[in-house]
Formats: sequence, structure tokens, C-alpha cells
Amino acid sequence: MNNTELELLKIIADMDENVNGAFNIRANGDLAARNVTENINIVTKSDKSGIDIIIKPNTKNEKVHIPVIISETGLNDLVYNDFHIGENAEVEIVAGCGIHNCGGENSGHDGIHTFYVGKNAKIKYVEKHYGSGEGTGENTMNPTTVINIEEGGYMEMETTQIKGIDSTKRITTAKLGCDATLVIKEKLMTHGRQYAATDFTVDLNGENSSANVVSRSVAKDDSYQVFVSKINGNNVCSGHTECDAIIMDNAHVSAVPEITANHIDASLIHEAAIGKIAGEQLIKLMTLGLTEQEAEEQIVNGFLK
Repeated sequence: MNNTELELLKIIADMDENVNGAFNIRANGDLAARNVTENINIVTKSDKSGIDIIIKPNTKNEKVHIPVIISETGLNDLVYNDFHIGENAEVEIVAGCGIHNCGGENSGHDGIHTFYVGKNAKIKYVEKHYGSGEGTGENTMNPTTVINIEEGGYMEMETTQIKGIDSTKRITTAKLGCDATLVIKEKLMTHGRQYAATDFTVDLNGENSSANVVSRSVAKDDSYQVFVSKINGNNVCSGHTECDAIIMDNAHVSAVPEITANHIDASLIHEAAIGKIAGEQLIKLMTLGLTEQEAEEQIVNGFLK
């Protein structure tokens, strides 16, 4: 792998040439490197593009990396990755996609990730998106995540769009069993004329299931963001969805939180707030010696931290 590709790996997955544990690196549509462990197996699908990640029951304190990088202009990659997490396992999964496009054609990656979280299993899923390159072609990413959590299972999903993605549509659906928990934390920044759409749908089917869906975003320049979040309470359950956005310049942000109670003991809350950076915040930082631009950057970084 060249220096550009190695730099992408570092940004999206915190990987270097000395990474340990299980991993699968996909580069420009092909397998670039793979390693498995005694408890984590990775198998190439035979019927379509993608992999199966199989984590044995009772696996503890292991991590698996599955990054995708694209450095060829005009390449549009599609993968289907399935995660089978055994009962009582506790693992971290680090994904993400980086595109470096220096040409005049569009480059893109669409990933369909399906999670089967076993009984009492606990996972953290981290996904980062990043684009770079001096070409005129666009960078696009459209991730779809399908989540199934069995009784007592727990999943924390942390998604971050760093920069350089011209168009993205993120679709996430989840079905939770009894005593299952889902926590989603989204961080997003758009600039230029970028477009980003997020669509979350969570079905709280099991008794005492719970979900907390939180999005924080910053929209700059002429960019456009749409956030849609739906939580359906179908049993004794608790759900919370929240969207906080900072809008700057000529950007547009639309937030549509939706909650539906289909059970008398479903407890659901939604919140949404969109606004500009407060003038007093800028003034306070500028009195400490920062320029207006530096002050804005400090506020934005703190908001998305």
C-alpha cells in the first residue's frame, strides 16, 4: 500500500502497519490484507461482494478492524458485511471508509452492514467517513446498517463524518428484543455544497428495551443536512432521540424527530435544536487573543467532541 492509502487507514481506523488482532482491509474493491484470531473469524462471501465476521460466544476484550479505502477515481464499490456476535461476547468493531479522489470521475462506497447481536452480548461499533484529493470528481458514501439485538444485548454505535464527503445518505434500522439496549452517537460536519441525509428507525419490540439516538452536526457554507429519527415503542420500553445542529453561512438543516407509542407503558422523548453560534461565545474567545475564525473553530470542535 502506498503512503496515501496508509494515511487513510490511520485517519478512519487508527491503523498502522503494526496492527494486532483480527482485521480485514479492502482497497479499491479487492482484499488487501486479512488476519483472524482464535475467537474472531472473517470469511469472504461466495454469493456476493462482502464478508462474514463471526465472533465466538464469550469472546472478551478483542477488537476487529474492517476499513475500506478507495484511491482510484471512478470506482464505485458495494459490499455486504454481516456480523454474527455470539452470546456474552464483548468486542469493539472499527469500520470506516476513506476516499482519495484526484481525478475527474466520481468515486463512491456503499456498505450494507447487518448485525446479529447475541443474547447478553455487548459491542461497540465505530465508523468514520473521510474524503480527500484535489480532483473534480465527487466522493460519495451511502451506508446502510441493519441491527438485530437479542435479549439482554447491548450495542453502541458511534458514527463520524470528518470531511470531504460530497454526498451521503445513512440509513439505519434496528429491532430490539427484551432488555436490549441501543445507543447511537452521530457526529457530522458538512461544508461547500455537500449533502448529508440521516434516517434512523428503531423498533423497541422487547419488554424493557431502550434506545438513545443522539446527533450533533455542523453545517457550513451552502451545505444541506436532513436528519430523520423514528422510534417506535411497541412494548414496555424507553426511547430518546435528540438532534442538535449549528448552522453557519448559507447552510440548511432540517430535523424531523418522530416517536410513536404503540404500548401504554412506552416512555418516549424527542428533542431538536438548530441555531447559530452565539455572539457572546465568539467575543469571549476573541478577548483571549483568538481571531474570529479561530474562535469559530474552537466552538465547533468542542461541540462535536
